[in-house]
Amino acid sequence: MGSDGSNTPSRVGALAEQVRTGGRPLTLRAADAIATPSLGVGLIIAVVFAVATTGLAVFTRSQPLVAVGRVMDETRLVRTELLTEDEAQTQQRREQARQATPRVYTADQAVLDRIQTDLENLPRTLASVESVETVDPAIREAFRLTPEMLAAVKAEVVDGQSSPAWVSRVRSLTALLLRRPILDGQARQKAVFEGTSPTIRLVAAGKPAAMIARGDILDLDDKEGFARAMESLARDAGFAGAARQVVVNRLTVAPRPTVTFDGAQTAKDQNDAADLIKPVVVVNPVGQVIFTRGEILTEAQASLFAREMAAFEQTAPGFVRWLRRGSVAVVCGAITLALAGYTLLFCPRVRRNASRMTGVAVILLGTYIIAGLGTAMAPAWSALTALAPTLLVTMLMVVGYDRRAALAYALLHGLLVCVALRQNLGAYGVIVAGVAAIVWSLRTIRDRNSLFRSTVITAISVSLATTAFALLSRPISLITLREIGIDSALAGGGAVLTGAATLFLLPLIERAFNVTTGMTLVELRDPKQTLLRELQQRAPGTYNHSLNVAAIAETAAEAIGADHLLTYVGALYHDIGKMNKPEYFVENQQGGPNRHDKLSPAMSLLIVVGHVKDGMELAREFRLPHRLQHFIEAHHGTTLVEYFYHRAKRQALATAPRDKNGNPIEDDMVIPAEIEYRYPGPRPRTREVAVLMIADAVESAARAMSEPTPAKIDAMVRSIAMKRLLDGQFDDCELTLKDLNLIVESVIRTVTSMHHGRIAYPQEQAEAGGTGEARPAESPRTQPGLPEKS
Repeated sequence: MGSDGSNTPSRVGALAEQVRTGGRPLTLRAADAIATPSLGVGLIIAVVFAVATTGLAVFTRSQPLVAVGRVMDETRLVRTELLTEDEAQTQQRREQARQATPRVYTADQAVLDRIQTDLENLPRTLASVESVETVDPAIREAFRLTPEMLAAVKAEVVDGQSSPAWVSRVRSLTALLLRRPILDGQARQKAVFEGTSPTIRLVAAGKPAAMIARGDILDLDDKEGFARAMESLARDAGFAGAARQVVVNRLTVAPRPTVTFDGAQTAKDQNDAADLIKPVVVVNPVGQVIFTRGEILTEAQASLFAREMAAFEQTAPGFVRWLRRGSVAVVCGAITLALAGYTLLFCPRVRRNASRMTGVAVILLGTYIIAGLGTAMAPAWSALTALAPTLLVTMLMVVGYDRRAALAYALLHGLLVCVALRQNLGAYGVIVAGVAAIVWSLRTIRDRNSLFRSTVITAISVSLATTAFALLSRPISLITLREIGIDSALAGGGAVLTGAATLFLLPLIERAFNVTTGMTLVELRDPKQTLLRELQQRAPGTYNHSLNVAAIAETAAEAIGADHLLTYVGALYHDIGKMNKPEYFVENQQGGPNRHDKLSPAMSLLIVVGHVKDGMELAREFRLPHRLQHFIEAHHGTTLVEYFYHRAKRQALATAPRDKNGNPIEDDMVIPAEIEYRYPGPRPRTREVAVLMIADAVESAARAMSEPTPAKIDAMVRSIAMKRLLDGQFDDCELTLKDLNLIVESVIRTVTSMHHGRIAYPQEQAEAGGTGEARPAESPRTQPGLPEKS
């Protein structure tokens, strides 16, 4: 746009109407929102968000959402007749069947065969023995032979072999041993006392399984009882006299168990027996009380409640089910529409950027899913899982955007959570209290203490709100009071966890939202920062100019309610590009020759305009935040570099062909186009950068004034502000005439205080005699050889 001011009335009239009406009309905002290029992406995001929130709400609302052991806040009845399995009774009966199944034991055939072989071969082995002393010591010890026993055994020898009668009695003994299993002490205790079956099942190779009474199991650790049992078995097998004692000795000297426990087969038999038990079916009629208000929920009641909800959902007519789901979809869709409408009308930073819309939707949906699934999985922790995600949304929105957006997004998010989790008004009241505490206490994060303070205030607020709403709505008892205390602690703990998560995720949040927090800005304004140190050393005049601009701009930004810290830091870095060629800018020339005197206007223009490009390259190299980069690229906007433009025009006039009267011939004159001598832009897109544009031009112009009186400063500031306004430099930012007037008044006060008058002191005589020079009231100002700013 040119600077001829042809559109001045319309521009001023529109801005005046904007101020008169207190802001842009809602219809115009809606029209701008519809014309946003990213509207299509926003519609897709809204549809996906609505579908996802509806699906999760339908799922979570079908869950019991009650915890065993808690006091119930309402009474629930059976709404449809249930023919359900009584899992407790079924499990009990199946366990009884398992316990009644006989334990399985396997005969140790090797031990039995060894006993039978030793006894059968004993007469043949001792047939030629004359005395006990000549018997092999191992045999003598195993049978504890005496002369009488030896004689009795030798009597059973027929033709050098064991007699058939002896062999028959031995085999009868082996059969009897299978009927009286032998175990050690611990194994016998398990066999006798585990389970309820009176018998065990004994499996022997080549023989059918036999059921043995558990009382017939012998304990080899009971020496006396075991010896008596072995003597009885020997007698029953037909042994008598000394021969019986031989058999008893063989069985009682170093005895070994004759059976082993078969755990695998026992488990299989028990499972088979349990599988034969049919489920126990219980009829729950309509109207049966599941639990009542004030009652402590039991495991059985929780199971019945879950079955009743599932059965009611399955047995309900199709249109009823879809009607309920449709109502949930309508509510979720309405909340989504409210979120989208607020974004379109009141959040231009989100509306204009598809990635930001996606980021906000992901945060809202992600925290909503955490709240829904977390509460469904652990309903006892609902005081934390249903609250903390919404508090996290609030903190993220405060950091990423502003408090108004945080309030709107968080309240609507909390409403979604309450719908999905069947929460009552008290739960939403707790959410409102937490959101309000964060929005009130966390304006900006300039240090860790601000976040810590906000976290403590929020924790106290939600704890008190949880207690207050619970006392209003829950049945009062000692158990309930204990639960209220636990819930309050969980709510406060959720607020603390939210604050810790925000602090931990702060660098990631800044990158994801493309925002710069107060903590980062405070770090960047430190003079020890690398870029600022370089600027001090290489371009000290520019550094001092930046400090003055920062002081002017900070006060002006604060006057209109803009981010004054961001404005101050942006002013410190706005001219860093000048350090590449500092000697070409008047504030760094220190009274020396002006290097532009030897350059053409076009070349000087390239150097002056190039400091913006150089500054952006340095900003990217040192990874300055994007919001600060906009101060560098837009602090001149698309303004005209007037000094070199007029100089180029004078040179064109001086070199133009002239007529006989000495006047330049206009047809042959090459006048430079104004557009060629403008900064490339962009124009300021934020109020903070617009403030910097005015402060930057005013500081340079004030420094060039020979006598900066208050009246001259006032006229100069108003002239610069109006010139920028009429040049269209503020068209891309939300700066109103009211804001502009406040900026002008603030800048006038600040610049006037910087250039206040001083008292001229009288001449002082030198101490050594003679007259000294008069000391001027002010040091001479730098003459404007080349205006630093246009």
